[in-house]
Amino acid sequence: MHFIVMGAGRVGKALTVQLVENDHSVAVISNDAALLAKIPQHESVKCITGFGFDADVLTRAGAQNAFAFAAVTDNDNMNILAARVARERFGIEKVVARIYNSKRAEIFERLGIPTVATIRWTSDQIMRHMIPIGATNEFLDPSGKVSLLQVDYDPSWNSHSVDEIQELTSVRVAFITRFGDAFLPSGETPLQENDLLHVLVASGKEDSASHMLSKRFEMSAKADGSAKAKAKPKPRRKA
Repeated sequence: MHFIVMGAGRVGKALTVQLVENDHSVAVISNDAALLAKIPQHESVKCITGFGFDADVLTRAGAQNAFAFAAVTDNDNMNILAARVARERFGIEKVVARIYNSKRAEIFERLGIPTVATIRWTSDQIMRHMIPIGATNEFLDPSGKVSLLQVDYDPSWNSHSVDEIQELTSVRVAFITRFGDAFLPSGETPLQENDLLHVLVASGKEDSASHMLSKRFEMSAKADGSAKAKAKPKPRRKA
């Protein structure tokens, strides 16, 4: 897949290296030629001097065929502007922006732009927004019997409650991170778009939990006329 990274500092460089190591192509955009010169040279990497909110620059970067876009400069406004142009002008669905002012993160996320504030900044967090990577183990209890995971889930689970998630998947929802803030949900709390879901699961069941949540959520009718939720696998594309 093809990715665009705006910003050639330490984070932009780290993202580029990770993406290339996973056999993806990357276009790195920066108005600082000196920083671009430090990006590792590779046949899958293209460095472009310019601003990531410039449509012509994004076109040269291959935005029309990009799978995801990350704006990781040290300028909040530039990052948000570029992310919006990438999504609204070029239709790139997976975009993420680095934000220094965490108080502004909620505003930007309500515009549909996932943000990562520097207080919780790592290239791994950016990668999670760009490429669904299943489950990440965040904690293992000393006995080795219970794991705390951050799991990716199919968008169809949005608007469904914590109780429904727990009933279908055998996980226990530990907490949810929304707009950069973690909170303890009630059973009736619904998932919302861009939520990060953290669950507790018995060790050895991590893959099973991740697989179930990656399936599409649907409702099916029972014989007595009542409705029952079920997780349905996504249909496979024909070759």
